[in-house]
Amino acid sequence: MSSFLLAIIVGVPLAWHLGLTVLTYYDAGNVGLEPPKKWAAITFLVPVFGFFIYLFERSELSYDPDTDPYRGNNYNVHPSRADDAPLRSRGDDRLSPEGTDRDQVPTDEEPVAGDRMADHPRDDRSPEESTDSR
Repeated sequence: MSSFLLAIIVGVPLAWHLGLTVLTYYDAGNVGLEPPKKWAAITFLVPVFGFFIYLFERSELSYDPDTDPYRGNNYNVHPSRADDAPLRSRGDDRLSPEGTDRDQVPTDEEPVAGDRMADHPRDDRSPEESTDSR
């Protein structure tokens, strides 16, 4: 293998890698990601993916909640599922559409709407009584 080809195969990716590391170091200092040495080390020690990690962290600095389309929404619901019972997210203290608390556990006297087992009597027999003795 010629030394020129070896220099191209090794030198070009190494130059890109070092260039991305230097770019990360200077850019981290300019945008306020402190310490810039940490971000340069991540970019250097984790080739290519480290640079993308830096880019994703950098993009979080420019977060504007006023332009976020998902702010205030717990989750997106497809229109075909809009009639299903909503799930409750952490910190959501709103009441369900029926006006009852969704965390309330129904008792035996209060069957849940749409509960198939509420229409059938409970089997109060012990496991020994309910097994077939063959």
